[in-house]
Amino acid sequence: MFRNTAEGYGLVSRVLHWAIAAGVVGMMIFGTRIAAMEPSLSNYWLYGVHKSFGLTILGLVLIRLVWHRISPVPEPAGMAGTWQHGLARGVHILLYLFLLAIPVSGWVASSATGIDTVFFNIVVMPAIAPPSEVVAAWGFAVHGALWKGLLALIALHVAGALRHGFGPGSALRRMGRG
Repeated sequence: MFRNTAEGYGLVSRVLHWAIAAGVVGMMIFGTRIAAMEPSLSNYWLYGVHKSFGLTILGLVLIRLVWHRISPVPEPAGMAGTWQHGLARGVHILLYLFLLAIPVSGWVASSATGIDTVFFNIVVMPAIAPPSEVVAAWGFAVHGALWKGLLALIALHVAGALRHGFGPGSALRRMGRG
C-alpha cells in the first residue's frame, strides 16, 4: 500500500508526486504574480512566503528522491526499451534536476541580496552566497530561465502521461490509484 510495486505506485510516491505538482503549479502562479510587483514594505512578506514554499518543494523533492531509492518506481507498462521509455526517463531526470536547481538558484539569489531567507518566519536559513549585486542578478536570471525550462518539461511530462494514460496499467491510472 505505501511502497511501490512492479505494477503501481504506492501511496507515499503518489502523495509526494501530487503534492510537488500542486506546489509547483501554485508557485508558478504566485511567483509570476510577485515578479510583476514593485517590491515594497507592504508586499515584502509575500517574498518570504514564496521562499518558504520553494524550500518546502525542495524538501519534498529530496524526500521523493530518497523514497525512490527505498522503494523503486515501477517500469512503464509496455514501453521498456523503446524510444518513448528513453524520452520519459530523460524528462523525469531533467524534471528532478530542475526541481532541485530552481529553489537552489532562488536561495542563492536571495542570499546574494543580503536579505535573510526565513522559513515560514521560524528558521533563518544559512546564506549560500555572499552579498553581491552581480551574483543576485545572475541567480535571479538563472531562476527565471530554469522556470521557463520547467514549463517545457512539464508540458512534455503531461503530454506523455496523457498519451500513455488511459488504459489498464497506464501511467495516469498508476499514479492516481496505485
